[in-house]
Amino acid sequence: MIDVQGSGSDERLRRIEAVTDAALSQLDVKDLLEELVDRVREVLGVDTAAILLLDLHAQQLVTTATKGLGEETREGARIPVGRGFAGRIAQERQPVILDDVADADDPALIGRGVRSLLGVPMLVGGELIGVLHVGSLRPHRFTDDDVRLLQLAADRASLASRTRASGLDRSAALALQRSLLPTHLPDAPGVDMAARYVPGHDAGVGGDWYDVFTLPSGWLGVVIGDVSGHGLRSAVVMGRLRSALRAYALVCDDPASALTLLDRKIQHFETGNLATVLYAMISPDRTIIRVSLAGHLQPVLAAPGRPAETVQIPVDLPLGVGPRQPVRRCTDVVFPSDAVLICYTDGLVERRGEVIDVGIDRLCAAVEPGRAEEVCARVMTTLAGEQSTDDIALLAIHSANRPIS
Repeated sequence: MIDVQGSGSDERLRRIEAVTDAALSQLDVKDLLEELVDRVREVLGVDTAAILLLDLHAQQLVTTATKGLGEETREGARIPVGRGFAGRIAQERQPVILDDVADADDPALIGRGVRSLLGVPMLVGGELIGVLHVGSLRPHRFTDDDVRLLQLAADRASLASRTRASGLDRSAALALQRSLLPTHLPDAPGVDMAARYVPGHDAGVGGDWYDVFTLPSGWLGVVIGDVSGHGLRSAVVMGRLRSALRAYALVCDDPASALTLLDRKIQHFETGNLATVLYAMISPDRTIIRVSLAGHLQPVLAAPGRPAETVQIPVDLPLGVGPRQPVRRCTDVVFPSDAVLICYTDGLVERRGEVIDVGIDRLCAAVEPGRAEEVCARVMTTLAGEQSTDDIALLAIHSANRPIS
C-alpha cells in the first residue's frame, strides 16, 4: 500500500486516484488499457509507457497499448518471455528498475532513446497476465513509491484483461457447443423428435451435448452425454467425443461396442477427462430401443395407459474412469406405438440440497405420451423454471403412429 502520510500526501493521493478512478470501469478493455498507459505516463512524469499481454501458448508478450514509443512499436508486436526488458520482467515476475538502459539487452528501447526504465509484472492469483513498463528519455531515478503506483496500475489492468479473457472463453465455448449441436434434428420415418439445450446461468457452458443420426443399416442413433467440467475446455473435449462416437457408430453393431471404443479413446487421448454417455439405437421398424449407459442417468419412457417411469437399464462405469476396460452391456427395450422416450443430462433434475431422485420423480410426473415438441416444452416449463448452475440437454423421441416406409 502506498504511504499517503506526511508531505506530498495530496500529490500521492492524486496519483493513486488517477489509476484507480471508478470511471475507468465504464471503458471496454482496449480503451481502459490505452487510458491507463496515458495516465501512468502523466502521473510518473515519464516519456513512454507500454502494456504487453502474455500469449501463454506461444510464451510471448504481445504489445497491446503504448504511449511515446513511436509508430514503429506497432500493436501486436511480440517479444519472447526472457528476452529484452519486458521479457526479463515476465520471466522473473518481479519489478525491475534500470537507471541506465545501456545495461539492458534491449536494442529496440535503446534505439528509441530511452535512458531509464521501470517495469512490473501483471499478475492475477499468482498467474502472469503480462507486463507494464515505463521509460524516460532522460536519466531518471525511480522511487519505491513509483514502483508501488505502477504495480497498482498493473493490477487494475490485469483484472480487466482477465475478465475480458474469461468472457471470450465463455463466448467461444458457447459458439463451439452450439455449432456442434444439430441445427435441426434429422427427418426419420416413424418418429418425431425435439430437443433443448440451455447453458448454465452461473457456471457458463460445459460439455453437455445431444446427437441423432441415421445409420446405413436403417437404425437410428441417439446420443446424449455430459463431459465433466465447464467452459471452453469441456466444450472442446465434447466436440472430439461427439465426432469419435459418430465414427464408431458406423463400424459397431451395438451401442456397448461403440462406447467401449470411445472409452479407449478417452483413456489414450483425453486422459484426465470423464464423461457420461447414453447411446441408443432404435430399430428400423421403431419397435425396439437398444441402449447402453456409460454412467449416465436412465432415460424416462412414457407409454399410453401407463405412468412415465425410468427405464430399468444397468448403468456401467462412466468413460475415462480407469485403465481397466469394463464390460459394457446393452439392453433391448420395447418402444410402444405413441410412446415417448426422454433422454437428458443431470442439470435438468439435479438441485443443490435435494436428492436427485426427487428431481427424477418430478420429471416423470411431467412426462405424458404425445408429440415430442409438446413434451419438451412441458418438461422445460416444469423443471427448468428455476434452473441449476449446470447445463441442460434434453431430447424427446416420440414413436409416431404412421407406417415406416
